[in-house]
Amino acid sequence: MKIATFNVNNINGRLQNLLAWLTVAKPDIVCLQELKARQTQFPRTALAAAGYGAVWVGQPTWNGVAILARGSEPVLTREALPGDEADQQARYIEAAVSGIVVACLYAPNGNPQPGPKFQYKLAWHERLNAHAAELFDTGLPVVLAGDYNIVPEPRDIYPTRSYDDNALVQPESRAAFAALLDQGWTDSLRKKHPKETLYTFWDYRRNRWQRDAGLRLDHILLSKKLARRLAAAGIDRYVRGETGASDHAPVWVELR
Repeated sequence: MKIATFNVNNINGRLQNLLAWLTVAKPDIVCLQELKARQTQFPRTALAAAGYGAVWVGQPTWNGVAILARGSEPVLTREALPGDEADQQARYIEAAVSGIVVACLYAPNGNPQPGPKFQYKLAWHERLNAHAAELFDTGLPVVLAGDYNIVPEPRDIYPTRSYDDNALVQPESRAAFAALLDQGWTDSLRKKHPKETLYTFWDYRRNRWQRDAGLRLDHILLSKKLARRLAAAGIDRYVRGETGASDHAPVWVELR
């Protein structure tokens, strides 16, 4: 089984890029972020024609998340992250697919920091960690996949001082990610590539793609049952270099 996550950065604007990648990569499960589309604007018909069932929570402008399943329909189990009923941002969706609990997340960016957006980011991650602990304790096969908007370690960002004040690299942000791993989740990319330089995001500005000035923001965390099945993990970097590309590249794992 192949599971992937992809911040598509506008699903309708980059639909052809997404469909082309799906045709080549053939993932069985896909978590998508930054749909930037209303619920009624989701391209369900085009994805169905490509062989994928879907569940999604749409939202215009910035947010929106979806889970795709090749040859089947995901069974929706949750449309929002628990812990704050007043939070209306479409950043989390959960579904059952082929016996796996799939959690797709688009965590807050948190900039500028300090400030209310950074406090929202930290509070959101507290809620995520609390819910993740409950999922982990079930003992079920669970994947937490998406754009976490956290650079876990200094080696996960290109050599620069320009991000020193950025919310993505702050100690509090990194501590939130580390707390997830302390629960027992496996960072699949790092598990398979413990010493390599790994980037999943390259900003459009300042020729960062051309300079390979990237960050690792997109992560696939696996529960114990899935971690034991981890056979391979990678990043489809070529997708970032295509015409009209998202500023993120897809991340994937293969389970035996």
